[in-house]
Amino acid sequence: MATRKTASLKVKRVYDAPAAGDGTRILVDRLWPRGLAKDEAKIDLWLKAIAPSDALRKRFHGHPENWDRFCAAYEKELAGPEAQAAAQELHERLRQGPVTLLYASRDEHHNNAVALKAWLAGKGKRAS
Repeated sequence: MATRKTASLKVKRVYDAPAAGDGTRILVDRLWPRGLAKDEAKIDLWLKAIAPSDALRKRFHGHPENWDRFCAAYEKELAGPEAQAAAQELHERLRQGPVTLLYASRDEHHNNAVALKAWLAGKGKRAS
């Protein structure tokens, strides 16, 4: 059973059309999505500080077989002060209503937004 906090937290590809139920749309990638104009993006907030570091992103990119190692390394990065401040901002937004975490990756199951949602839920559950 999902908690109230996670029940209002969704994950969606940034290139997908916005929906009325998205609530606050938050981009959680460090880089701006390719080919997406800022004025057309329908993004309410861009939290770069909660995205994986460039080094981690590059090491993991295209290697879903390393998902568990990526999640473990990402969780360590999320313990840093900047990521913690961004996580606090996410929690505040969740208290206000639905939130959709946006990502650019083509992989719907192995991306930082999926890992972040699991981390925020406190379950540590990862897609395999």
